[in-house]
Amino acid sequence: MSKRKISIEDIARKAGVSHTTVSRALRDSPLISPKVREEIKQLAREMGYVPNGIAQSLQTQKTNTIGVVVTSIADPFFAEVVEGIEQIARSSGLSVLLSTSHRNVEQEIAAIDNFYRRRVDGILVADSRINTNHTQQIGQIATPTVFINSQTANQPESFHSVRIDDYLGARLAVQHLVSLGHTSIGYLGVGDRSLSNQLRQEGYQTVLSEANLPQIDDWIAIREEDNTRTSDVVTGQQMLPQLVKAGVTSVFCYNDMVAVGALLACKKLGISVPQDLSLVGFDGIALGGYITPPLTTIRQPMLEIGRVAMQMLLDLLQDKTVENRVLSPYLIERGSTARK
Repeated sequence: MSKRKISIEDIARKAGVSHTTVSRALRDSPLISPKVREEIKQLAREMGYVPNGIAQSLQTQKTNTIGVVVTSIADPFFAEVVEGIEQIARSSGLSVLLSTSHRNVEQEIAAIDNFYRRRVDGILVADSRINTNHTQQIGQIATPTVFINSQTANQPESFHSVRIDDYLGARLAVQHLVSLGHTSIGYLGVGDRSLSNQLRQEGYQTVLSEANLPQIDDWIAIREEDNTRTSDVVTGQQMLPQLVKAGVTSVFCYNDMVAVGALLACKKLGISVPQDLSLVGFDGIALGGYITPPLTTIRQPMLEIGRVAMQMLLDLLQDKTVENRVLSPYLIERGSTARK
């Protein structure tokens, strides 16, 4: 037989005070003296009292929970972003609930709606596909919401955002390859038509133009998948051979996992990295520093992205004015790139 939970009434009988006095003491009400408050709290601890979270949320209109939507828990990028979110949430006494969208906008909207119905205090959405065309579907959601690296150029104005400067990151990657003397530079992208992919490709093309280098259609390999996305590693493995066939001496990859796939393809093809082909990734996940050779990459400040987004949400919960943020990535040079 399970042990009966201790109630406020039990504490009141033991302390010889009213139910209202105990309730107020446990909520740190100034109507109860500090001495009595501490005595009642100590008694509650000794009796093993556990507060009823549902009842508390009905009283305060807060659940002390935050909903976070990511595309996949298997992506190491989001693991670090969520860690940044949790660091700030934990220090503020908030719990984090996690859901996944799998880059599907309907699943994303369903996850947001589910969090809204669960009465979370705020919502963070990574890689959102929601745009102004979905206003009717999400119009009733009044919960403060912040997007992280939104993948649409026309996100609803009611939502705030934190994002990385994808265009700048791509420029840093390609400028690095140009500085090493490469003139045949390829781009290996993904086929989900995301804003990040568009901006990284634009940054790539802009640097080639500025350096007066040729831009060849065959030097861009993007796996067209009708707005979907399979494994990034598989994309790198399957698409790299066509870039090698096109004669490139270096490749800027959409992200680190694509670059890992490209590196695996190089090993299969007998191509030495970086002696025969230089590779640059994007994200700066920990795995990139452990593979052979270690991956040159454009580092997103993932922990900072999570912290900034969570702090923005806290500010919104306190009715503070917030502004959308754009964070800058930076180059980490490792062993996967070399002078041509």
